[in-house]
Amino acid sequence: MPRARLVRLVLVAVTLGAAVPGCGETGGAIDRADLVNELASRLDASGQLTYSAEYQLPEGRTATIAQAQSPLRSAYMYPEGKLTVTDEATADCRRAGATTTCTLTEAPTPNNEPAVAAFRDAGAHGLIAPTVVISLLTTASLERGATIEQSGTTIAGRPATCVAVRGIRDAAASAFDACITIDGVLGSFSGVVDGSEVDIAMTRYRDQTDPDAFTLPAGAKIVDERSGT
Repeated sequence: MPRARLVRLVLVAVTLGAAVPGCGETGGAIDRADLVNELASRLDASGQLTYSAEYQLPEGRTATIAQAQSPLRSAYMYPEGKLTVTDEATADCRRAGATTTCTLTEAPTPNNEPAVAAFRDAGAHGLIAPTVVISLLTTASLERGATIEQSGTTIAGRPATCVAVRGIRDAAASAFDACITIDGVLGSFSGVVDGSEVDIAMTRYRDQTDPDAFTLPAGAKIVDERSGT
């Protein structure tokens, strides 16, 4: 069965927004909002975890999302480069031929969403930040015309809740499939985000990170755009 259709491995499937015995349309809308908001909250809570998740991309490519605490730092590693977000800087490293160039910008402030701001072109790399998925789920909860199907599956040995969302207006993605593990980690995502196709599925999860996950690639050219440097 194609990997991109992980969410088709349905254990339990319901169309949330359809009429429920004893409930009117309003009840269905509340159920739908409850579901996607619960998944968004679960995914948001994973920001307190230390973990490393490896993902399968199309054409045999792979990517990794890593996160650690005290201080909070994250890394997104994809075939053409790497993005790290630490308390010192946001580093966007991209490989062109044999040369890797890392552009350093200001470290994020505590109240912003660094992964969303720094990884707007996630689809161009075939990877998507969990904070972007949180935004999509929140938008889906507010869209009365959306259809949302729920299912359950197991991804990389971990139970996960999945949703197939269709019919979202004025959003980065009008339709997408997403699975969130019981830990709150992004298990899989399939959809077109800001015009770029994203299709990932987690293949391995660890509750630790490699020591070099948040360091810049060896030999990379550094372009420091931080103020005062």
